[in-house]
Order: sequence, then structure tokens, then C-alpha cells
Amino acid sequence: MKFIKILLKQTKQIWKKFDPFSLRSRLTIGIAAVSALGLGVVAIWTSWQMEQQLIVTHQKNIENIAKRFPRDVQLYSEMLPVETGLQKAINNLTTKDILLWVKYADGTVAAQSPDFLFGPESAFATKLMSLAEMPQQPEVYALNGRYWVLCGAVLEVKGQMLGKVYIARDITRDREMFLIVIRNLWIASILSILGITGAIALYIQKSLQPLLKLSQLAGTISPDNLNKVKLDLDKAPSEVKELAQMWDMMLSRLSQAWEQQREFVGNVSHELRTPLTIVHGYLQSTLRRGNNLTEAQREALEIAASEAERTIRLLQDLLDLARADSGYLHLHLEPLMLNDLVAEVVGMAEQFSHRVVINEAHTKLIEVKSDRNRLKQVLLNLIDNALKYSDGEAPVILKLDCQDDRAIIQVCDRGCGISLQHQSRIFERFYRIDEARARSTGGTGLGLSIVKTLVEGMGGNVKVRSKLGEGSVFTVTLPAQLSK
Repeated sequence: MKFIKILLKQTKQIWKKFDPFSLRSRLTIGIAAVSALGLGVVAIWTSWQMEQQLIVTHQKNIENIAKRFPRDVQLYSEMLPVETGLQKAINNLTTKDILLWVKYADGTVAAQSPDFLFGPESAFATKLMSLAEMPQQPEVYALNGRYWVLCGAVLEVKGQMLGKVYIARDITRDREMFLIVIRNLWIASILSILGITGAIALYIQKSLQPLLKLSQLAGTISPDNLNKVKLDLDKAPSEVKELAQMWDMMLSRLSQAWEQQREFVGNVSHELRTPLTIVHGYLQSTLRRGNNLTEAQREALEIAASEAERTIRLLQDLLDLARADSGYLHLHLEPLMLNDLVAEVVGMAEQFSHRVVINEAHTKLIEVKSDRNRLKQVLLNLIDNALKYSDGEAPVILKLDCQDDRAIIQVCDRGCGISLQHQSRIFERFYRIDEARARSTGGTGLGLSIVKTLVEGMGGNVKVRSKLGEGSVFTVTLPAQLSK
């Protein structure tokens, strides 16, 4: 009982993993169906041949008896009366499976096997004997659940027709043995089909391993490892090897294109930042010294200066990302007291935003090894986002805590929140939840991407937890230790 339960459990697990639309399932089902059809046809043909052979064997036996009987009767009749010779010939040929009887032309019985009168099945034999017609060629008949080969022939002795001889052979036992053989044949065929199906499934699974490896490898590819991914499929079929070679060539081309894009972004950002900085400086200088500017001119210059500053920040972000992608973004990691840095960032945020930013720091001092300026940039960026996307009266809370050897910084707001479908993508470059609102707030879609890049460069990670209408919590985790 326990074994059956384990088997059913394993069967359920396999069935849950079964995908009828997968290549493995289709190949297994297709080959198994063809194998089952082939074995079924062979089993049916073998069964039919065995049955025909059994019938033909008994029919020939009956025919031989029908041919022998007149000669035996004639031999006995030379020494004994005809009636006595008939009975002697019948007794000589009668067995437990073979019955004979002779009828005269008027239908009366001249002689018959002893079992007709004294055997345990005399009533049944009498019923068999009462059949009106008998085939001249041996044929199989079913009678009362038993099977007989019946045959009737004209009996001539010394050129004189005495009547007809009838021969019946019981083949019920042979037929039962035949049915047992057929049943075993079908059981063996079914077991063979199951075994072949299992072997085919395992073989196909092994054959498809290179494709599975290719699929798993595709899930691990990112822009950072495009030039490092190589497929090693030496034992794979030729078609899969060719596919792997094309795959490697495609990855190589993608890596080159990605590297060219990085270089282009870095070069463009670097080349444009300097002239834009100069333009922004001239605009600011003109605004400071332009005492004779009209209101419309001053407004136009302020807009131009604001857009120039925004473009400079965008180019700086692009340049930082390009450096990070190329491995040239150097972080100056040094021990620093996180409590002091958080307090400094909160003070700066309150001063420039004129909003309430609450500092809820851990009572113990927390020391981390990080880049002070870059970490300050990360926190200011998160606080700036929290202030932009929350009501003017709602405060932003910055929490600092330590769990085990990890420092945890949380920036909490009570803004509109972020839906679940956007939470997994907000750290992507240029991704914006609301395009119109992002323009109005001056966002470029790179701020959170910069945050993620810098935090991971310092050995930490950043994540978000948010609910629509209730606000968001951005959590930055860094390696740390409590100061004594």
C-alpha cells in the first residue's frame, strides 16, 4: 500500500511537469505511437496466424481420420461382419477428444464411439450427434460454450456405400491454451510499448540536453557578460553544434555593437558636457549682469539656463553609466560613520527643498566602507524622488538601522505609490512610470539606474516596496559593522 502511494505521488509530480506542447513530449508521443502501432499490427498478425495454424492442424487431423476410417473398416470387414468391423474401427480411432459415429442412409445409427452411451458427457454427445447437416470439409463450430471441428464423409466399403461417417474433435482445451498465449502476447506487447516509451523518453531527454543548456544560458545573458558567454557542445548533434556556432557569432556581434554603443554614449556625453557647461555659465552671467533685460528676455534666458543645467545633469548621468559599463567608474571606498552622513544628507535636503525630512537613525554608531560622495549622491537622489512624488505637507522619513553585518537605509514617503508591474522595472535606464509627469518634474529616467549602479559598486543592493495610494519605501543595504 505504501509503495502504491509513493508511485502515485511520483506519477502526479511527473504529470505536473508534463508539457504536451514541448518538443520532448511531441517526439516521445509520436515515436511511442508509431511503436505501439507497429507492435499492435505484429501482435494481431501473429495472433491470426497462430489461430489459423491451430485450425488447419486440427482440420488436417480430421481429414486424415476421414481418409483412414474406410480402409480400417474394410480391413476389419474381411475378418468380421460389417457392423462389428465398423465398431472396431470406431473404437480404434476414438479418443477423449475425438468422437465418431456412422449413420445408414435411412438415418439410423450403425455404430458410434463408446462415450456416446457410457461417457460422462453422453447427453452432450447425443446432442452433437443429432445435428442434421455436417460439412464435407472440416469446420469449427461453437456448441454450448465448447468448440468442435466437425466433418462428415461418405463411407464406402468394397465398392458399396454403407452410409456416412461423422467425426467430431473437441478443441476447447487447445483454444483455451491459445487464448492464454494470445493474452500473454498482448501483455508482453503492452509492457514492450511501455518500456520502449520510457527508453525513448530518456533518449530524447538526453538528446535535447544541448538545447536545454542553450535555453538556460540564454536566461543568464546580460550586457555585462556578452563577450564571455561561450557554448561548449562538443557531444551535441551536428545541427545543434551549428546552431551553437551561430549563437556564439550572434553574441559576438551583439557584444561589439553594445561596446560601440557604450563608447558612443561616453564620447558624446564627454564632448557635449564641456560646451554646454560653458553655455550655462554664459547664461548665468548674462542673467546676473543684465540689468537692462526686459521681463520676456529674462524669462527666456532663465528657461534656457534651466534646460542647459538639466541637459548637463543628463550628460553627467550618461557619462557615469558609460564609465560603470566600461569598468572605469572608480569608487573611493573608505571607512565612514553612516550616522553622520545620514544627518548631513537630511540637513542638505531640508535646506534645498524647504520640506520636512525626518531622520530616524539607529542609536548605535554604524560604520561602513563606502564612497562618501557617491553615497551622498545616492541618498539625495532617493530623497529628491520621494519629495517629488509625495504631497507638499507629507514628510519624508529616512531610517537607519543595522541587522547582523548589514547597514540598512530606508527612504520612506507617503506619496502616490508605484504599481507592482512598474516596481520590477523602475531601476532600468530611461524607464518612466508617467512620461508627462517625469518631464514636469525634470526627471530623465536615469536617476534610479545611477542609484542601483553606485550601490552595487559599493557592495550593496537597493530594492523598493510600494503600494498604490500609500507610498513607497526604498531600501539600501550595505556591508557594515557596529562601532564600539
